[in-house]
Amino acid sequence: MKKILFFLLLILFSCSNDETQISEPVVDDLYFPAIDSDQWETLNPEELNWDSVGIDNLYNFLQLNNTRAFVVLKDGKIVLENYWGNNVLNTAPFDSNSNWYWASAGKTLTAFLVGIAKDNGILSLEDSSSTFLGNGWTSLEESQESLIKIKHHLTMTTGLDYLVDNLNCTDPNCLTYKNTPGTNWFYHNATYSLLKDVIENTSETTYNDFTNQKVKMKIGMGGSWIQSNYSNIYWSTARDMARFGLLILNEGVWDNQVILSDTNYFSNMVNTSQQMNESYGYLWWLNGKDSLIPPGITFPIQTSLASNAPEDLIAGMGKNGQYLDVIPSQNLVIIRMGEAPDSDDLLPINFHNEMWSYLNGILF
Repeated sequence: MKKILFFLLLILFSCSNDETQISEPVVDDLYFPAIDSDQWETLNPEELNWDSVGIDNLYNFLQLNNTRAFVVLKDGKIVLENYWGNNVLNTAPFDSNSNWYWASAGKTLTAFLVGIAKDNGILSLEDSSSTFLGNGWTSLEESQESLIKIKHHLTMTTGLDYLVDNLNCTDPNCLTYKNTPGTNWFYHNATYSLLKDVIENTSETTYNDFTNQKVKMKIGMGGSWIQSNYSNIYWSTARDMARFGLLILNEGVWDNQVILSDTNYFSNMVNTSQQMNESYGYLWWLNGKDSLIPPGITFPIQTSLASNAPEDLIAGMGKNGQYLDVIPSQNLVIIRMGEAPDSDDLLPINFHNEMWSYLNGILF
């Protein structure tokens, strides 16, 4: 009898420390596509009373603005899916099997991976970055450098100088002092990119392998990180990005399998993370706030991220209009991949808001 009790306790203990433990779905009535199949259930827009003329207008707008892929999930099922143009890697038509870059929308995947690393007990957000990057990863004095923590990379508040020639450069000579960590917000790509090295050094595996083991194989997601100069860019199909969006919609649980068990981390990730830019969480953009600091700007602007979108929208946003939109109140996930719209900027915020004006004519 003692051996049986010991065995049962051992099982319970093991389950409590496994990030893939079984759980009830967080959101009711969500559909999840099988992880070992390309099949994905669909919903007819007419079943949802979505306006067919509005859909045509949306598609025309997207096509005119160099969109390659567009997907809308409702309750986990595909309602809208369309592709335009040719695959950049060959002359074949762009379709559901074509890969495209996430650009900075991939920051959201990194934020999720940091949460898993925290879940696994291999890092803390309060850890000094030097613990994983070694002393001298910046040009700062050691006493200054040691004050920069993992949470500062996640929140764009490292205090490193942004008045440099290359904001992507991660060499120590590009990383110089400007402000005390946690006191200034600036969209600094280099400080984000170093989270890859943090995870690789603490997990003792490659970034792609960590992503595969902790997320991709558990949700049936494809794609991979590809190094481009100083940046590490995620490439995948639009449906792969949609799978990740569905995982976020269900707060880190895929069907009944927990991928990220730290609910506090998840909540902090998708809510205001610091006092300077209330529209920014842990590498996620947040709608419905009173002010916003866009990339390249040092001061808040009195506007929300997307006034035409629901207030609870959280978004991954990347160069040339790569969007991963999650709207919990509507059980929606929206993906846009493509080349730069006509109104190109680092993150085409105006184009994103205009896209939502067309979506409003369909959804609400």
